[in-house]
Amino acid sequence: MAIDGAQTPNGRPLSATGGFGAAYLWRLGWMAAVFLAAGAAAFTDATSLYVWLALAAGGVPALAALAVGERRDERLQSLILVLWATCGAGAATVTGGVSGAMSAWILAPVAAASTLSSPRRLAEGASLALVGGAVAALTQLSGLAPAAPEGPLAFILGFLSVATVGVGLASGLILTHRVARERDSRHLGELNTLQTLVDGAPQLLLVVNSIGRIKTLRGVAPRGVGSVNLVNEGLVTVATAGDRQKVSAALAAALEAGEASVSFAPLLDPARTVSLELRLVSPALLVGVMRDATVERARETALQQARAEAESLAAGRARFLANMSHELRTPLNAIMGFSDIMRARMFGPLTDRYGEYAELIHESGRHLLDLINDVLDMSKIEAERFELTRGEFDAREAVTAAMRLMRVQADAAGVQLRGVLPPGELEVDADRRALKQIVLNLVSNALKFTPRGGQVTVTADGHDGEFELVVADTGVGISPEDLERLGRPYEQAGGVDQRAMGTGLGLSLVRAFAKLHGGEMHVESRMGAGTSVSVRMPVLLHASRPMPATLEPMAEPEAEPELGPNVVKFAPPR
Repeated sequence: MAIDGAQTPNGRPLSATGGFGAAYLWRLGWMAAVFLAAGAAAFTDATSLYVWLALAAGGVPALAALAVGERRDERLQSLILVLWATCGAGAATVTGGVSGAMSAWILAPVAAASTLSSPRRLAEGASLALVGGAVAALTQLSGLAPAAPEGPLAFILGFLSVATVGVGLASGLILTHRVARERDSRHLGELNTLQTLVDGAPQLLLVVNSIGRIKTLRGVAPRGVGSVNLVNEGLVTVATAGDRQKVSAALAAALEAGEASVSFAPLLDPARTVSLELRLVSPALLVGVMRDATVERARETALQQARAEAESLAAGRARFLANMSHELRTPLNAIMGFSDIMRARMFGPLTDRYGEYAELIHESGRHLLDLINDVLDMSKIEAERFELTRGEFDAREAVTAAMRLMRVQADAAGVQLRGVLPPGELEVDADRRALKQIVLNLVSNALKFTPRGGQVTVTADGHDGEFELVVADTGVGISPEDLERLGRPYEQAGGVDQRAMGTGLGLSLVRAFAKLHGGEMHVESRMGAGTSVSVRMPVLLHASRPMPATLEPMAEPEAEPELGPNVVKFAPPR
């Protein structure tokens, strides 16, 4: 058991060879001395009952301490010291008081506490001894104490008390000295280790006063910085002339704000870079770390250059895509215009085969135009050149118009397209074309991943100043791996057939349009259970205002999407 936190130099607690081990040996010696004294007193004729009581009182605390052993219970140790004090004072009282043969046993709690090598226990033992001595003295002065033994018995009892207490105090003193020596040795070892670490550090540690003079240096100076120059000439002089103002400013900033950092070129090697970090530890004293930052500076410069090149390449790509999109749309519009003329048979009839080809040309041109428009929008967004054309309008109108355009595609795919719209107006301040494009892209993606017989539901609502659009399908769902990639430009999910039907810009455009409006997009999906994409934008002006009682819901044309049995349809404003 350790001695109240005392440790050996290697950090282990003192074992039974010291500390409580010494206390244990002293208790055994105390008991042996009591038995020897009792045996010697038995051969004397003057031995009285008080002498036997005194010897018994001396043995009781020793037996109790031996029974307790090396337990570190604080309360139990205090009780044992109280027992030492009580029995020692009692033994001294029945053998003549403070001037009697066994008066030395009044110091028994001090001797017992000293073997524990604990300053707190020693103070406690001294206090108890003082109380016990006071009780013995008062008893003697009042005449209540028995007469002191005389002759050989007095010598035996006096030698017993002095020897036992003296050995205890001596062993405690030796043990305390040993613990102090071990503690000093441990501290010295720790100090040497710390000094080795500091002196061998790859940085230069320094202590600087308020005017830049170096008070202490430890560690290794960076290349280009001379320790002699630092000590003799000050901190600022180690930098080149062009960087000295920066070092002075950092010193002033650290004194004012508590910390500062600066990079500078050292005077002895201007091609290198040195980093200095300062921290205020007292009103006029700073500690600093100076290290070679040449490699870090070169890496940072390389990263900045690479970033600039990447941004330049991205901007060039965006410009190229924008220009190419414009160049492609010009002949594509002509192709679609001519195919419209052929489909309308404006210059005469066409055979069925040519009519079919005209329809295919027009359909392919429309698909290609949609792809080009997506690429053009994304390139503008990436180049931060896309500008919203905001206006106030009823969001239900834009949602319904987009769904009307997707109705043919839904019928061809065999998927039921339905909308859930509120009966009142959803007045928003947004870009009408962007909102329509959001609906088109989300519905198109939903149809792409929903097998025949499935359902796609478009829900629009508004609350708390936010317009919310949710497009949910009963399709095949999206795998977690694909879900992490979706929303990035040109990233696609699904199999080869689905990926061949687009460019991977649909969801990225939806996310970009929502972000431009200050909103966000969330995608939730589970394999085999469908997908739900929600878009929330803080563009709502008035939400779900009840329609006037004079206006009756009007039936929608056949071309409009199916809205479901519990949804109120409305007539778009003209």
